[in-house]
Amino acid sequence: MSKAAVIGGGFAGVECASQLAKRGIEVDLFEMKPVRFSPAHKTDKLCELVCSNSFKAMRTESASGLLKAEMKMLGSVCVECAEKSAVPAGGALAVDRDIFASIVTKTIEENEKINVIRKEITEIPTGYDAVIIAAGPLVSDALAEKIKELTGSSFLSFFDAAAPVVEADSIDMDSAFCQSRYDRGGEDDYINCPMNKEEYEAFYEALVGAEIAELHGFDKKQVYEGCMPVEIMAKRGADTIRFGPLKPVGLRDPKTGHRPWAVLQLRKENKEGTMYNLVGFQTNLKFPEQKRVFSMIPALHDAEFVRYGVMHRNTFIDSPRLLNADFSMKEHPEIFFAGQITGVEGYMESAAAGIMAGINAAKRILGEEPVILPPENMIGALTRYISDEFVQNFQPMGASFGLLPALPEKIRDKKERYGKLAERSLSSLAETVKTI
Repeated sequence: MSKAAVIGGGFAGVECASQLAKRGIEVDLFEMKPVRFSPAHKTDKLCELVCSNSFKAMRTESASGLLKAEMKMLGSVCVECAEKSAVPAGGALAVDRDIFASIVTKTIEENEKINVIRKEITEIPTGYDAVIIAAGPLVSDALAEKIKELTGSSFLSFFDAAAPVVEADSIDMDSAFCQSRYDRGGEDDYINCPMNKEEYEAFYEALVGAEIAELHGFDKKQVYEGCMPVEIMAKRGADTIRFGPLKPVGLRDPKTGHRPWAVLQLRKENKEGTMYNLVGFQTNLKFPEQKRVFSMIPALHDAEFVRYGVMHRNTFIDSPRLLNADFSMKEHPEIFFAGQITGVEGYMESAAAGIMAGINAAKRILGEEPVILPPENMIGALTRYISDEFVQNFQPMGASFGLLPALPEKIRDKKERYGKLAERSLSSLAETVKTI
């Protein structure tokens, strides 16, 4: 009986295990929680969210929406579970994180082909037809050392920051208003916390002068641009965050009839709407400083923080030098990597990498040709990026239309162009799925 080992029960790991099981392969899925927790994880559930609860836009004319549409066509367990646990978020797919993780865990544990083993892996498993390392960017130190030995190269490290969460009842709605940007989505999908020029300038001065928590145990203190702490972003200039997470475009304060000077948006953290996430406010400020500074925003003057922002390590390998386009190692083709550790960036990007690694590990075990999606597909484009030896100074990459080959015709309108790129991708993938 063919058997595979999957290390890690995050987005990539559960997708790998699911794809292998669909193809009749027995799977041992190793998850170290609750035997051991990373600095960012708190529960024993699979696919626990440690950053935002949003999986970004749903419309296929967006890169993230196209990615999820492709994943759905490939039978993604994460997209299916996300749709079952969705909370209102305008045009985005956001989830109740506890319900999402519970549904994923139940789905995987009930799969007869998947054996979930709660154990920390400190050696690369042997005796399997294929091994998939989907340990994630928060891989334990012991396993990281073994992966270093396996790859013969150093890891590249960066830091990922998470935003605070506040109690809904503690938000001063007399100083806030409900509206989705440009009125896209439901009326109450977002709570907007406006600031006038004077309030913003006072907040800004407090933010850039606030105390930052010390980072321990890491050699490289490089912050990844995709999850930049708001205090670091603010130090780039007084208007940087006003054109970033505090941008007021597409919003109009009903109390004044005008666009505010700056706006912090709050998004539901759970279905019940009892908790709200500070959108785009990933931070590494000390906890008392977060309370002091963020409470300067008028609508949050009495806010109760359910969770303060935290910063944690992310780690990824030099994939272009190490991996084939099927996610297998060039020097050890029976060993695959999957997920964010490969250098894809984002929840769904990690899951997509897991889908392809799982499919191709099964193909290798069954003696079949690997499935390499063309670069016209978003997943294919991401795969090409992380396996392209010509990529220098390799850094994580999320879904982006900039990764896709240009259309044969020039289309000036961006929305129309993105729509055509999405149409081309989904049409192509529909034919490919028939052969997988």
